[in-house]
Amino acid sequence: MEQFKGQPRLPKFAVPKRYDLKLKPDLVACTFTGTVDILLEIVNKTNFLVLNASELVFDRGSLCFIHHNNSSKEFRPVEVNLIEADEIAVFEFNEGLPVGEGSFKIEFNGILNDRMKGFYRSTYEHNGEKKNMAVTQFEPADARRCFPCWDEPAAKATFRITLEVPAELMALSNMPVIEDRSDGPLKTVSFQESPIMSTYLVAVVVGLFDYVEDHTPDGIKVRVYCQIGKSNQGKFALDVAVKTLGLYKEYFATPYSLPKLDMIAIPDFAAGAMENYGLVTYRETALLYDDQHSAAANKQRVAVVVAHELAHQWFGNLVTMEWWTHLWLNEGFATWVSYLAADSLFPEWKIWTQFLDEITEGLRLDGLTESHPIEVDIGHACEIDEIFDAISYRKGASVIRMLQSYLGAECFQRSLASYIKQYACSNAKTEDLWAVLEKESGEPVNKLMNSWTKQKGYPVVSVSVKGNKLEFDQSQFLSSGAHGDGQWIVPVTLCCGSYSAHKNFLLQTKSETMDISGLLGSQKWFKINVDQTGFYRVKYDDELAGRLRYAIEANHLSATDRFGILDDSYALSMACKQSLSSLFSLMSAYRNLLETEMVVLQFPSLNYLMLETLFRKLGWEPKESESHLDAMLRGEILTALAVFGHDITQKEAIERFRAFLNDRNTPLLPPDTRRAAYVAVMQTVSKSNRWGYESLLKIYRETDLSQEKTRILGSLTSCPDSDIVLEALNFLLSSEVRSQDAVYGLGVSREGRETAWRWLKDNWDHLLKTYGSGFLITRFISAVVSKFSTSEKAVEIEEFFASRSHPAITRTLKQSLERVHINAKCIKSVQEEKSLADVVKELAYRNY
Repeated sequence: MEQFKGQPRLPKFAVPKRYDLKLKPDLVACTFTGTVDILLEIVNKTNFLVLNASELVFDRGSLCFIHHNNSSKEFRPVEVNLIEADEIAVFEFNEGLPVGEGSFKIEFNGILNDRMKGFYRSTYEHNGEKKNMAVTQFEPADARRCFPCWDEPAAKATFRITLEVPAELMALSNMPVIEDRSDGPLKTVSFQESPIMSTYLVAVVVGLFDYVEDHTPDGIKVRVYCQIGKSNQGKFALDVAVKTLGLYKEYFATPYSLPKLDMIAIPDFAAGAMENYGLVTYRETALLYDDQHSAAANKQRVAVVVAHELAHQWFGNLVTMEWWTHLWLNEGFATWVSYLAADSLFPEWKIWTQFLDEITEGLRLDGLTESHPIEVDIGHACEIDEIFDAISYRKGASVIRMLQSYLGAECFQRSLASYIKQYACSNAKTEDLWAVLEKESGEPVNKLMNSWTKQKGYPVVSVSVKGNKLEFDQSQFLSSGAHGDGQWIVPVTLCCGSYSAHKNFLLQTKSETMDISGLLGSQKWFKINVDQTGFYRVKYDDELAGRLRYAIEANHLSATDRFGILDDSYALSMACKQSLSSLFSLMSAYRNLLETEMVVLQFPSLNYLMLETLFRKLGWEPKESESHLDAMLRGEILTALAVFGHDITQKEAIERFRAFLNDRNTPLLPPDTRRAAYVAVMQTVSKSNRWGYESLLKIYRETDLSQEKTRILGSLTSCPDSDIVLEALNFLLSSEVRSQDAVYGLGVSREGRETAWRWLKDNWDHLLKTYGSGFLITRFISAVVSKFSTSEKAVEIEEFFASRSHPAITRTLKQSLERVHINAKCIKSVQEEKSLADVVKELAYRNY
């Protein structure tokens, strides 16, 4: 047995072909029993079978391996060892299992846990009574908590699932029901055999639900399930899903491969959603949309998340990563293509301008020395959770967009269709995708993309004009201002004077020059990284920066490029790579332009300068036929004004909030402006004036809309009174707040940061016990720790966690501490250029 300890992968002497899985959950006792009969191929003669298993108890008498090619001879293990640290079960036989096909039968039982992983319980109310439902969440490596299995993406098999459940409940799984047989208070539900798939995509849900239903033009049944009474809130997601399946069928040149698609809203769910084959699970906030009480931002989130999860049905489920090192193939691609789908369905949303959020968050994390490459070598399963981050999702999506832009949309789509066809029902590595793209395009895709996926970080491309030439230099950008030694093959795009004068080339060395004599004109401007399709920053020399300021004022640049110029300049200033005065000079150009585009105005330091102007333009009342983007911007601007204590906004917010307290359907406080009103109300709350806080709790307790609850949780800790902040933080850990939702309340006010740190320390053991086996624990670390800005605080944080190390937080803690040091350096450099009052005001908003 010793030879199997500490191994990151299961031995390959046996391969699963089919699982016959029977589960019987007890929703009152919160336990389950099960039987699995696994059809195996013994590849090499062995005395051992080694499977993944965790938190399961085996019925030792049931264990039996039957070899099919040897007169159905039975082999019973003489010893069973559970190695919990590695989450494996080792079954030892006293004689070798012969090569060939056989079946391994195991009976087991386990707990329906409350940790939102494996086979777990979620709670809901029906007719005023609290009930449990049973739910699975197996990604990345938690199928082993439900049944013993080869819990690795490459170990694909088919699944026959049977559930024994109370007769009045619904039972759902990946495939359609083929038999539903009642026997008194229980019923047995059997499902059609699945196509070949990985264990992390297996899904089971048992409970009471309503649903809405539609069909695609080619007959795929699509349903959205939700709590009873909420079915109308599923109609928008249903419509998006039906249309998106058609879009992806055409884009991938491959139809959806299952006979049905179910999507279900789960009240307790750690992630945003999970792409289980044919039964996609979601948080309620990511699937349900209420016409009267959901904001425009909620609608957009539902559309993008649905498009993301359905992309996985091809890219992830049909073609699956070989190992978790290639997680980004799943998540980066699904993130990118979800915008493609949303743009096709809702062109008026200008969704690609909001893809900038993905790019900037990716750049922000990848600018740290404690970042990691897109492709991460994963050993033990406990290391996987931490790579479900902005590198895998956001940087991954950004470099895919960069590659698509470089190769061209038509070539890229054709290549993806070839890739899907070639690897359907199989597994692939990153280099497999590059090989297909390289063959189709004739470009050096593997060499180009390895520089982006196998090393962390990204470059800043410095551009200067020298006579008739542009000089380009690349160096690694680090937010700390430190020197990095990375080098990339950079797809550089540029335009000169207009978007029709466009050039591109690959910057393959540290420095290159470009002859621009044919492009030169009187003070023509140059924009590098056109439409921000490249994952890099640009630093212009003084002359080129001056020309760009003119182009901005004259409104010659797209909103995407205006944002990119500002974001790069801000990052360079904070890293002490250019002066703050140059940043403020640039910002004046936007003020002179009277910037109106939401994507640009979301930039904090800019809309701080223009809040009054924007307030007069947008006000509180929705305008007839206004755009989706204006609706979202209004909420952002009013919330910012509330944080800054804008007197007119505060008074108006409180009046509208009082009207809303009296009538939840009042037109005076539509969903897009509610958070702004909630934040404004919380600015007035103190120990002696608790009306606003108590009123928000009243709304929280009365609403059953998850989006409303999270809006309130995100406002409660914005109060400047630290005593109230502490009370609100304690409320997050109460039984009134679902464990998944506590993270929404961690964005505390500047005045409450020290309180939040003390609260984190006081509750650390409880938080680790509750969240330590999943990625949510990292949100507590990053939200509370990374906002500090002194070296002394960094030392204090390090000392606290020195004796509390845990593999789930190691990388996040290092990243958060690096941000603290960067913040401290930022403040010091800013103070050298500006008055302390200006520093405090600017950084307060920067961290808002």
